[in-house]
Amino acid sequence: MALLLRNVRCVVSCDEHDNVYEKVDIFCKDGIIKAIGKDLDVAAERVINCTDLLCYPGLVCTHHHMYQLFSRNLPAVQGMKLFNWLTALYDIWKGLDEEAIYLSTQCALALLAKSGCTTAFDHHYVFPKDHSIDFLDAQFAASDALGMRLYASRGSMNLSKKDGGLPPDSVVQTTEKILKDTQEAVEKYHDPSFGAMHRVAVAPCSPFSASKDLYQQSAILARSLGARLHTHLCETTDEESYTQAAFHMRPLEYMQSLGFVGEDVWYAHGIYFNDEELDVLKKTKTAVAHCPASNMKLSSGIIRLPDMIERGIPVSIAVDGSASNDASDMLSELRLAYLLSRVAYKGRSPSAYDFLKMATVAGAETLGREDIGSIEIGKCADMFLIDKKRLELVGAAYSPKTMPACVGISGGVDYTIVSGQLVVEEGRLRNIDEEKLVERSHRKIKEYLNMP
Repeated sequence: MALLLRNVRCVVSCDEHDNVYEKVDIFCKDGIIKAIGKDLDVAAERVINCTDLLCYPGLVCTHHHMYQLFSRNLPAVQGMKLFNWLTALYDIWKGLDEEAIYLSTQCALALLAKSGCTTAFDHHYVFPKDHSIDFLDAQFAASDALGMRLYASRGSMNLSKKDGGLPPDSVVQTTEKILKDTQEAVEKYHDPSFGAMHRVAVAPCSPFSASKDLYQQSAILARSLGARLHTHLCETTDEESYTQAAFHMRPLEYMQSLGFVGEDVWYAHGIYFNDEELDVLKKTKTAVAHCPASNMKLSSGIIRLPDMIERGIPVSIAVDGSASNDASDMLSELRLAYLLSRVAYKGRSPSAYDFLKMATVAGAETLGREDIGSIEIGKCADMFLIDKKRLELVGAAYSPKTMPACVGISGGVDYTIVSGQLVVEEGRLRNIDEEKLVERSHRKIKEYLNMP
């Protein structure tokens, strides 16, 4: 299909030259941006008049737990910090099944799409009752129906309470089972090609739920298969105390000893790195996914963002799980990241435009993708558009580069385009029935949470 965006009021490209185009056309064909310019003489099956629309690259979310959407805003866990919060929720998550995974994934991706996100990474690591590849089957079926790019993971936990870990036996698996299913998942779904809609990372959950052997073997397996590596790290001081007591090492030192660092690795959170550890991240080109809302809600702390940026450490933006956010909204997360940094670091904080690039270019870099993250000829046609005339943006649209982070965009985007296809059109999901998704999800949540 060919798509022509005619006379776009402003295009914030986020390319290496930070180009901003005024009143131009964007021509997309076969999922690729083919031309950007004025009055393009091209034919397209679909033409959209974009005279009052602002256009941005699709946002890239680099850390999520989509299954948590069905267990958010539960009063019993409000006010808890990470370890107690996890312990309380594992008793709910052990009831996950394929339908819950499908629906929660689709709801989470739908909310992301409505907030301008076109590519999302999901860190799923809870596999009760030996579910494994069927959960990923459900996730990719959900993303395909919606039209979103999904970078899934075969996450894992093998260290239960009886072994000195945090999770109960009901949600852990053996190392052998994990590695077998991980290889199967990568071989089945990981597509390294340009424009891929499906990719898979190898992702042990955390130092307090995955064993030394699982981390080591996961790294070896991932690299043999050409997959990337991901885990939670340095999220809380409790985690730091745990690794020092269990392994006599700080979390990053422990990861180094296991070979779990490098340009094919990114960590979620990364709050408690010291100066020497930041230098290690710089040297090894290891990336970090910044999750501001979750870090604030769980009282975890504030990432050392200016120190990371000054060192050139890749830092992207992510929403984290919906149960610790409690949303799945990348535009909201982008603004929260900017505001948190402003209050924490004042004059050292990156600019509002820098945060937009963290949510686009840096997100693509973190996921090892050169085909997304900016609006350029030859890249995937992933973008979102918003009407500058809407009430929420009165007086705010004169600086399009800084508007998403500085002002924020409430009410969702007008259009989200993934691989040249409309996923959101005039604020509504195009490929699925929103009302039916909501109705089906509510029924499943009542069953899952055992509510009347």
